[in-house]
Amino acid sequence: MRRPILGGNWKMNKDLGQALAYASAFKEAVLGVDDADIVIFPPSVYIEKLSEAFKGSPVATGVQNLFWEEKGAFTGELSTSMVKSVGATYVLIGHSERRQYFSETNETVNKRLKAVLKAGLIPMLCVGERLEEREANETFSVIEKQLKEGLAGLSKDDAKKLTVAYEPVWAIGTGKTATPAIAQEVHGHIRGLLNSLFGKEIGESIRLAYGGSVTQENIDNLMAEKDIDGALVGGASLDPVSFERIVRFRRK
Repeated sequence: MRRPILGGNWKMNKDLGQALAYASAFKEAVLGVDDADIVIFPPSVYIEKLSEAFKGSPVATGVQNLFWEEKGAFTGELSTSMVKSVGATYVLIGHSERRQYFSETNETVNKRLKAVLKAGLIPMLCVGERLEEREANETFSVIEKQLKEGLAGLSKDDAKKLTVAYEPVWAIGTGKTATPAIAQEVHGHIRGLLNSLFGKEIGESIRLAYGGSVTQENIDNLMAEKDIDGALVGGASLDPVSFERIVRFRRK
């Protein structure tokens, strides 16, 4: 059985006071949750304070992005040692908004992923197709390219530490959600690709999370699907009550 993982991606939201108030409420709400991994991905300026605030709870913290070099003249970037030193343990890589707005490519995804794994951090690799690609029946080919190029050069041992998040770009922040059947179809294809890349034993062990307008109303049905092992949640993770319900999804 793959252990569920529920991630909350705050994106560029909340000031420090709001972030700490959330941490206080959410920490108390999820005490006792021991059958899933819970991760908050806040703006990086809050990592140290939130990592401290979540101590003694099942909540880990992660950054929304980082650079592949350890140090140097890279204004505005974060290194793996920096994020580790302030308590982060997870890293989002290749989110669609990084690809769309900040020129992220499969090649740079691969560089970031290798740096994260070398540093002993836990990567969550994001893949997904745009609306025009889905309508052109290119979903599988787009995701196959993202995975094969993003995972190039990874060893089987590296692959064991990976989580893949399928995020249909057309369903992020739009209110449109892939039905559980659509999400499972793509997750099943991703599982097959991972099996072919790393062997069935490892491919079957890699967690696959769904991201795309996940809510407390649809989480139970999504998590009931065979190859959906978790969720990467955007807007619904900004409210501690809503995200608690998602974390405490009802198993079917």
